[in-house]
Amino acid sequence: MLFNSIEYTIFLPIVFFLYWFIVNKKLHYQNLFLVAASYLFYGWWDWRFLFLIILSSVVDYSIGILISNSIDKVLRKVYLTISLIINLGLLGYFKYCNFFIESFLDAFSIMGKPVDSQLLNIILPVGISFYTFQTLSYTIDVYNKKIECSKNIIAFFSFVSFFPQLVAGPIERASNLLPQFSRERKFNPVLATDGMRQILWGFFKKIVVADNCAIYANEIFNNSGDYNGSTLIIGAIFFSFQIYCDFSGYSDIAIGTARLLGLELKQNFAFPYFSRDIGEFWRRWHISLSTWFRDYLYIPLGGSKGGTLNKIKNTFIIFIVSGFWHGANWTFVIWGFLNAIYFLPLLLSGSNRKHLDTIAENRYLPNLKEVINVTITFGLITFAWIFFRAEDLNHAISYVSTIFSPSVFSVPYFKDGTLAVGTILSVGFLLIIEWIGRSQKHALEAYDHLPKYLKYLIFFLIAVLILENYNLATSQEFIYFDF
Repeated sequence: MLFNSIEYTIFLPIVFFLYWFIVNKKLHYQNLFLVAASYLFYGWWDWRFLFLIILSSVVDYSIGILISNSIDKVLRKVYLTISLIINLGLLGYFKYCNFFIESFLDAFSIMGKPVDSQLLNIILPVGISFYTFQTLSYTIDVYNKKIECSKNIIAFFSFVSFFPQLVAGPIERASNLLPQFSRERKFNPVLATDGMRQILWGFFKKIVVADNCAIYANEIFNNSGDYNGSTLIIGAIFFSFQIYCDFSGYSDIAIGTARLLGLELKQNFAFPYFSRDIGEFWRRWHISLSTWFRDYLYIPLGGSKGGTLNKIKNTFIIFIVSGFWHGANWTFVIWGFLNAIYFLPLLLSGSNRKHLDTIAENRYLPNLKEVINVTITFGLITFAWIFFRAEDLNHAISYVSTIFSPSVFSVPYFKDGTLAVGTILSVGFLLIIEWIGRSQKHALEAYDHLPKYLKYLIFFLIAVLILENYNLATSQEFIYFDF
């Protein structure tokens, strides 16, 4: 079920009403209802893949108890290994099986020994990368004795399947979300109101900005051979805002929905396009995934300890694995590799944690140096997004080659200039609203201090823009459903 579908606009109010007014007498009933609602939400896409979520839940719930009850170090490691094999095995089969088959066949072709074979007809279950990492973090944390195992199977199933963040994150840690299913929840109007604001802003980013940017990004990328270099640059910029508003918009809707239900999810985006260097960008972009790789891959590998070569090796591993997590295509690997290259100078100079504050903190506008740094960072990120968006490496190389050709000095052109102007204005509106709210957890949180009439006027304007731009026939799926 899509957040931007008619079905969801019916589903959410019904869930909200039943959750707070019918099953609110006992926590156990609330959790059981959330599991049922979450399975309905996910099964709306394809009910068969509910068995995968149930399997992951049963495996990691059981493994958590076995690890917790065992004092034998070897046996504990065996249990953890079983969890890793089952979870990563399922993820590997559904997401990467065809990739490895295709790469294997290509390798034989390069050696002059082509092999005639067909790829498997494997459907990628929506959200498998997200809930797999979520359950894995639970068993790893239990193994490392960072958290206690859950003995409440309904609470644990609620944690794994919680519908707002089930298919595209944030990737929640058991230490944050799981205990919330064991605590009594009472309706909090302040929390719910803030949740509604965040949902509103999430829909604006998705429907008004991302879906309109997608029109041009898709047209330009899908027909890149028909356009000059300057237009391809514009296409890459459109995609930069498309993927940001699409993914962060989903996170805003997910976090806001959770607040309506009395639960708090972690912030997943912190205005990343206002970053002054690549290190700051990765602290602000897809925070739940970046910190997951940091805690469960980078640090276990040794992190920044040891010599320079070890730091470089670990940096490349985490970025390349992050790229591969996004999809079974060499373009994602190159995207991760490029970001590692970008990050390397900061790592070697020890300045990767230079910008930990908010840009232009306590100031209305950035200074010239900040503007230059943000522009350069955005330019590097946008260049890397070309590989992320391209169909394959040949497409990416062709796209980049045209950008670095004399045609880059030609005037960009669009099939519908009027709509392009409207899309650019919506991006400008987004940047203004987010700049004002850049110190908050979400953009509209910053508008509480305004007079009521002005605050509600802004919210009304945003709602009107959403309604004007919403078109069921042309609404886009969320990009990260593919990952």
